[in-house]
Amino acid sequence: MKISSRVEKSGLSPMRKFHPYAVAAEAKGRSIYHLNIGQPDIATPPAYFEAVRNFHQPVLAYAPSAGIPELISAVQKYYDALDIHYDESEILITSGGSEALQIVFNCILEDGDEIIIPEPFYPNYSTMINLCGAVIHGVPTCPEEGYHYANRAKIEACINEHTRAILCTNPGNPTGTVLTAEEMRMLVDVAKEHDLFLIGDEAYREFVYAGEPLQSFGSYADAGENIIVIDTVSKRFSACGARIGCLLTHNKDVLANAMKLCQGRLSVATLDQVAAAALYNVDGDYFSAVREEYKHRRDTVMRKLKEIPGVVCECPKGAFYIMAALPVDDADKFQRWLLEEFEDNGDTVMFAPGEPFYQTPGKGKNEVRIAYVLEQEKLERAMDLLALGIKAYNAR
Repeated sequence: MKISSRVEKSGLSPMRKFHPYAVAAEAKGRSIYHLNIGQPDIATPPAYFEAVRNFHQPVLAYAPSAGIPELISAVQKYYDALDIHYDESEILITSGGSEALQIVFNCILEDGDEIIIPEPFYPNYSTMINLCGAVIHGVPTCPEEGYHYANRAKIEACINEHTRAILCTNPGNPTGTVLTAEEMRMLVDVAKEHDLFLIGDEAYREFVYAGEPLQSFGSYADAGENIIVIDTVSKRFSACGARIGCLLTHNKDVLANAMKLCQGRLSVATLDQVAAAALYNVDGDYFSAVREEYKHRRDTVMRKLKEIPGVVCECPKGAFYIMAALPVDDADKFQRWLLEEFEDNGDTVMFAPGEPFYQTPGKGKNEVRIAYVLEQEKLERAMDLLALGIKAYNAR
């Protein structure tokens, strides 16, 4: 029987593809330090669980397809506090930021369309866009230049008659890059002038480390028809398992067509929405403490990487990832070797190999994404294991 060619051309997630090897390594008694998935170990605020415990409705019913009013209102107030204003009708609650992206792509892309995305990028974009029959047009970057991409000439060189949108993850996953206000303005202007959508995937907005104010493409009210913002509680509140995100835009055509897809999947989980609404009441001190913790972890990883000969990377300004070029021939083979053959006192380490983060063939072969989501002592050990692993791998 035939399988969809669009699915077949999609790859496995580099963050999760080595899970069977990890299971086999653990069966041998090895402990694995996971730097491969952006799953924070920061405690989810208790308000989430309190809301679940206090839910006493006699029937767990379908929620409205657009989302429950309490959560939509909470999201609206969050943006109001940033001086960004959406009507409640301009906010759609989704099953995580991933579903919001899938809905947007299905609304704006057709066979043969292109969407401009800076490389390296979150690999699941590829799967979502493949399923729409569209393709990614990557904006080239390199580790030696800190993966900088916000250059008008570089962006406009990617635009052609097939281009429908520009997608920016800000702060960046996997690079941790943070756009300046001037760079954001430039991207907005390019989108307006070329009649393109500008999609801001802003899952990591709270995680910026130079004291700069929180930023969003949603603040550019003069480009309301062009801009679509993707948001989520997953990273902000360390609630990845809640699977609650949202889509925000002033574009009425996008909203009307997105609602068809929202109704087609019926609704987002009711109880998770109730609990997620409570998260938006968390005190600002929570974010300050979490931000300081991640900054400390980032500095630890950078210090350790600089001790490894041949590593090329720049200090990220946001999110909780570092993209780095390692002195190995193939990061994918290196990762498999770490799980199958390497151990130090029973320990080994996982990261996400970099090649699937690129659209351009051959790029990222010796690069990795490191998620600094472990507590300090574990992070120190994980980085020591990476250094030992590189040395042993190259000495084979």
